[in-house]
Amino acid sequence: MWTKRQGIIVWLRHLKHLRKIRRYGHIIYASKKLKYAVLYVNQEEIDDLMEKVSMLPFVTKVEPSYKPYVNTNYENSRPDQAKEYDYKYGFFNS
Repeated sequence: MWTKRQGIIVWLRHLKHLRKIRRYGHIIYASKKLKYAVLYVNQEEIDDLMEKVSMLPFVTKVEPSYKPYVNTNYENSRPDQAKEYDYKYGFFNS
């Protein structure tokens, strides 16, 4: 069904090597100024792919993304006032 995906940040010496990195995953973003690319890969294959990519001569550093492990359920968040606006009567519900 759905495969779990995770991002890998690959720091490069030159951006001309982006084509060679495409075979390892889907390139989501590439920064020209900071010379890095974000790759999305399957979570089961992340350790093997990080080793393979780090062995390439034009790669300086490889880091995993910690987004799947960050808790996104916020307990003390304030409700959005736009959702509380009652369009039928023209005022906020309090």
